[in-house]
Amino acid sequence: MISRRQFMLGSLAFGGLASSAFGKSQLSKAVASAMPISRGYGNLVKDKNSLLDLPEGFSYRVISQFGDAMSDGLNVPDRADGMGCFGLDEQRVALIRNHELHPTHIENQPQSIQQHSPALAYDSYSKGSGFEGVALPGGTSTLVYNLSTHKVEREFISLSGTVRNCSGGITPWGTWLTCEESVDKPNGVVSKDHGYIFEVPASAIAMTQPEPLKAMGRFNHEAASIDPRTGMVYLTEDRGDSVLYRFVPNTPAKLADGGKLQALKVVDRPQFDSRNWNNPSMETGQWFDIDWVDLDNPESPEDDLRIQAYEKGAALFARGEGMHWGDEELYFCCTNGGEKQLGQVMRVVPSLDGSADKLQLFLQSEDKNLYNFGDNLTVCPSGHLLVCEDQYTDIVDNHLRGITPEGEVYNFAKLHAQTELAGACFSPDGSTLFVNVYSPTKTLAITGPWLSS
Repeated sequence: MISRRQFMLGSLAFGGLASSAFGKSQLSKAVASAMPISRGYGNLVKDKNSLLDLPEGFSYRVISQFGDAMSDGLNVPDRADGMGCFGLDEQRVALIRNHELHPTHIENQPQSIQQHSPALAYDSYSKGSGFEGVALPGGTSTLVYNLSTHKVEREFISLSGTVRNCSGGITPWGTWLTCEESVDKPNGVVSKDHGYIFEVPASAIAMTQPEPLKAMGRFNHEAASIDPRTGMVYLTEDRGDSVLYRFVPNTPAKLADGGKLQALKVVDRPQFDSRNWNNPSMETGQWFDIDWVDLDNPESPEDDLRIQAYEKGAALFARGEGMHWGDEELYFCCTNGGEKQLGQVMRVVPSLDGSADKLQLFLQSEDKNLYNFGDNLTVCPSGHLLVCEDQYTDIVDNHLRGITPEGEVYNFAKLHAQTELAGACFSPDGSTLFVNVYSPTKTLAITGPWLSS
C-alpha cells in the first residue's frame, strides 16, 4: 500500500522530461516545479488496435464487452464504472463491476436487459413508463476470471434495479459496496427512493437480494473505503459542494446493523473550503487537524445532508469521487478541485491513539496535460497511486495517471476511445490490473513488469 516510507524507483526531476513518460511535453518550469514529474514505467507504446497505449512490456486482454452473452442468459450492459477484485482461490478472482445506468438508458441496452424482470430487482419501471415491470438497468455484474487460463469462467448480473451505480469499494470481509449516484424519488418512472449503498458478496453465484443500507446516508454517492483497523467507512459525494462522510458502524463488518453518519470538519476552521477555487486555502503538502460532526436523519428526504453538514462546520470538497485505503491512510480524488479546476488528490490519516486525524492536499493539478479530472483510483504493487481520468474537454484522450509516494506524476496508459477509464483494481497477487472502458463497455486485464515496493 502507498506510503511515504516506500521509495519510488526511477524518478526523474522535471529537467528530464524529454525521456519521461510524457515525452516532449512543452511544460513551463513553473508548472514542472509545482507538479514534479516521474519517469514511471517509461514511454507509452502505440497500440496497433488503437484502444490503449501501455509502456513497453505491458499488454492487455479484452475479457468482457458490451453485449457479450453471459452465463445467466443476459447480455453485458453498458457504462461500466467502479469495480472491485476479490480472490476466490489461488487461480480465480471475482470482479464485481458497476453499471452506471440511469432509467433513461434502457433503450440503448441489450434486448435481454430491456426485458429483464427478476423478482430480486430492487426497483422496476412504473406503470405507464413504457417498460412497466422491467428492472431498472443499473446494478452490478460479476465476472469469475481465471488468472492462469486468462478466461472468464462465469459472468452474471449480481445486483439489479438500482440507479447510476457509479463507484463503491471493497470490504475486508469480501463484499463490494456499490453506490448509487442518484437521489431519484418515485416520479412516474422509478417506483422507490434511490441514493443508497448496497452490499454484494464476492462469493455470490447468482443475483443477490438487494438491501439498501439506509443508515449510511441517502445522497449522490460516489465511492466507499473502509479502515480495516476500525471498520469505519469513508464515503465521497459527487457534487461541487460535497463533504467527506464517515460511517461508524454499530457492529463492525455488519453494516446493516446501522451506525452513525458523520462529516469531516477542519479543527478551528469551520466551513473550510478545500476546493481552492477562489482565495485558495490549502497548499500542496500542508496538513490540517480534523474532527467529525454528527449528522441527523441520514435518509435525507430533501437531499440536504451536505447542507446540514456545512451548517455544522463541515469542510467543502470539489466533487469527491474515487477513493482507496492505503498504508494506514486514505486517498480520494476531488475531480475539479484546484485553482485551475483540473483536480486534486486528498489524503486522510486517521489516528488510533486519541490524537487528531489529519487531512492533506496530496496533489493539485496545474496542467491538464499532466493530470485532468481524476476519478477512480487504486494502488499499484509499487505503492504508487493509479488514477483514472474522467474528462470530456478539448483533450480527447483520457489516461491512467501514476502518482508516486513523493507526489510525482507520470503516464501509465492512454485511451484512444472518446470515453473514460474506470474501475481500476489489482488482483490480490498484484499480477493483473483490471480496468473498464466506460462506454461501450470493455473490461481489460493488463499484465506486465510491475515495479515492486
